[in-house]
Amino acid sequence: MSISPTPTTPLTVGQAEPQLPELYVVDVRTPGEFASGHLPGAVNVPLDRLQDSVSDLRAAAADQTLLLVCASGARSEKAASALAAHGVAAASLSGGTGAWAAAGHVLEFPPGPVRAVWGMERQVRFTAGILVLLGLALGLLVHPAFQLLSAGIAGGLVFSALTDTCGMAVVLSRLPFNRGGATPHA
Repeated sequence: MSISPTPTTPLTVGQAEPQLPELYVVDVRTPGEFASGHLPGAVNVPLDRLQDSVSDLRAAAADQTLLLVCASGARSEKAASALAAHGVAAASLSGGTGAWAAAGHVLEFPPGPVRAVWGMERQVRFTAGILVLLGLALGLLVHPAFQLLSAGIAGGLVFSALTDTCGMAVVLSRLPFNRGGATPHA
């Protein structure tokens, strides 16, 4: 039984797995995250490059149902909504690759050495934490004005939560290890 996807109704792993051969799977994570394991047969179209691929995805959607995937489902839901605004129907995988792997399904890896790249959410939490600690340390050791760095990061996190956007993730996604081609690291 085929399920008609909408950007507001994600597919569960249990719904998507039996349909996988008929789905055109698009992973919207960064190339570095994609290289750390993706659904079988998936193609990588990072969320920040989705607009450039709308015509290709529209053509793919004419032949197959699009299934958008990310680490947890949040970015793929954004991608599904963005494509819907262009008249392209796509479903999002609820829980993303994390739920897929947790259900015992296989992930594919590109040829060559496997790259261990942190997910974008983890990179953002790490970077925000380092910047807050840096602001506090510099505020204590150098000048109290450096505490504004910590306040700025806190304000950015609140703004990110309220708007469901993340400027820090956009910046981090442009780093070489998130673009692919970097040397393996942990």
